[in-house]
Amino acid sequence: MKSKSATLAEKLRAGSDFIVAPGVYDMISAKMADRMGFHALYMTGSGTVASHLGLPDAGIATYTDMVARAGRVAGGTVTPLIADADTGYGGPVNVRETVRGYEIAGVSAIQIEDQDFPKKCGHLSGHKLIPAEEMVTKIKVALDSRFSDDTLIIARTDARQAIGRDEAMRRAEMYVEAGADILFYEAPADVEEMREVGQRFGGDVSLLSNMVNGGLTPLLKPEELAELGYRIAIFPAAGFLATCHALDAAYGALKEQGDATAGGVDLYSFDEYNDLMGFNDIVEFEGRYN
Repeated sequence: MKSKSATLAEKLRAGSDFIVAPGVYDMISAKMADRMGFHALYMTGSGTVASHLGLPDAGIATYTDMVARAGRVAGGTVTPLIADADTGYGGPVNVRETVRGYEIAGVSAIQIEDQDFPKKCGHLSGHKLIPAEEMVTKIKVALDSRFSDDTLIIARTDARQAIGRDEAMRRAEMYVEAGADILFYEAPADVEEMREVGQRFGGDVSLLSNMVNGGLTPLLKPEELAELGYRIAIFPAAGFLATCHALDAAYGALKEQGDATAGGVDLYSFDEYNDLMGFNDIVEFEGRYN
């Protein structure tokens, strides 16, 4: 039986299916997405920090926080997992341990960015970057540290927001030359810029597009992204934004009217929820040994 990493790597290297990865941030969202038949899941840093710590994505979560969450998600799902590893949590030695830790946890593709500590959400402001040469070293360390070539290394540049388009393009070229498996050019401003990224780099590396609802980059459908030269699209915020909206409606209706369903949100049935969480499996297991 092939590993999940091999499955994802083969799909990208074969140039076949476009990879759509919904954002997951806890085990409920992961299990919901896992049963949908996606080619990959994306453990969003912003959503994971928010659900785990109740804090913004501002470099507060540690490696220990994130690798533990990645392990839970990877171990509780069958779909290949792409995971946000922020800056690699430090210098080259930290990057080495991050890559190995995430890989042991079951992550199929590991995302590392060129921000300085503390990092910021890519579609907000206030980014500070490390020198491009330092990021190149991180990429090379990540590639050399992984146990299997099927574990993919994603190089993300946040230079577009922090410095500008020309620097983002320069860094992207350096990261591709360093051997990154996947290039993540964060926050292109319009379709023309996305097309330029595709034309310049799409023939040399798999391109990832970050489709953030309410973010800086135009929201495109997978087929439109494929035409621009992209191979992967992550939708990190769709799940937790939908959840916030549903909870706001349900809790608000419960508070005001004493009935959560009066808010216009259909509730998942209790039986469906128990099935999602595997309670029926527990009952069957206990029946065999009691």
